[in-house]
Amino acid sequence: MNETLVLARIRAQGKVSRADLVRACELSKPTVSLALTNLERAELIRTSGVRTGLPGPAAALYELLPQARHVLALDVGRQYLRGALGDFAGAVRARGSVRVHGSSGHALVPELVRLADSLCAEAGIDRAAVSQTVLGSPGVHDARRDTLALAGALTGWDAGVIHELREAFGASLMFENDVDAAALAEQEHGHGREVDSFGFVSVGTGIGMGLVLNGQLHRGTHGAAGEIGYLPFDRPADSGSRDARRRGPLEASASAAGIVRAARRAGLLGPVSARRVFEAAAKGDPRAQQVVADEAALVAKAICAVVTVVDPELIVLGGGVGRADGFVDAVRDQLTRIAPVLPQLRVSALGDDAVVDGALAAGLERVWQLVNARLSAPA
Repeated sequence: MNETLVLARIRAQGKVSRADLVRACELSKPTVSLALTNLERAELIRTSGVRTGLPGPAAALYELLPQARHVLALDVGRQYLRGALGDFAGAVRARGSVRVHGSSGHALVPELVRLADSLCAEAGIDRAAVSQTVLGSPGVHDARRDTLALAGALTGWDAGVIHELREAFGASLMFENDVDAAALAEQEHGHGREVDSFGFVSVGTGIGMGLVLNGQLHRGTHGAAGEIGYLPFDRPADSGSRDARRRGPLEASASAAGIVRAARRAGLLGPVSARRVFEAAAKGDPRAQQVVADEAALVAKAICAVVTVVDPELIVLGGGVGRADGFVDAVRDQLTRIAPVLPQLRVSALGDDAVVDGALAAGLERVWQLVNARLSAPA
């Protein structure tokens, strides 16, 4: 217990002296000294210089041993695979992304392995030295059956793929819903640091929400909290479509693919993408402007549903569509008309690596749980 307490204090404060630990942990000098000796022997901490400029002898400073553990975070998207490698002290040692080439879940496995190997090579470690791997992807992981459900945005993401991933990355592999991971990143590095409760709403190739309540990610009984793509809001032309049945009514209409379909129905010609629709709207095209207005109304309805049930202090918009110029203002205008109260609405500043950063945070937290359990176990 003393070692766990001392290690937690070093994690919180960074470089710290023995005297600092005595005061912060309210333990005796011999007890702290013994704990430090044991933690050094366990290769969890190291000495890192001395503190000078104070009366008395220079005090040795202790810090976490960065290479004690490593966390590999991977983000599976429809267009890109992204990843990062972090160390025990929370520093990112390598980061990268590659465009998806495979068309099925099975084809993604070797691509993820190649990305992981390149990240480890960049950091100068062997992949066997990774303590925890976290895979952020659409869907909800059923730990009992070891399957992913509700991953409609990815094709072929079935039990066979999960087995292949476990074969490739080992027993330490854990799954995190991609939007939940982005919410964790927002809590750690973004606007979520300022509040206790907020929702992270991602609108892009899919649509979903990560919900943090009283500082904790809320997953729900079945892990499906935040699957707002299944809310019964859509564009009339999409009602009952095959895409709506597979991905949910809101996701089918409000995702990038839904925006493209709506734009084509409105008469926009040529190669159409969600980005080009927003660009055309900004240039004054009335057809594109109506598509964007309808999109803002759909997202506002989803946020209103969340507000009436949870009443969070903050809603953060992320994803390619959610971060589009002016979109947050359009959503705010729509939400003002329908919501009983208005939360803060802000655009995420984390960018495309939000899922990876959240997966790193989840993986590092898991590593610390395992380290503390080991330290607390009977000898």
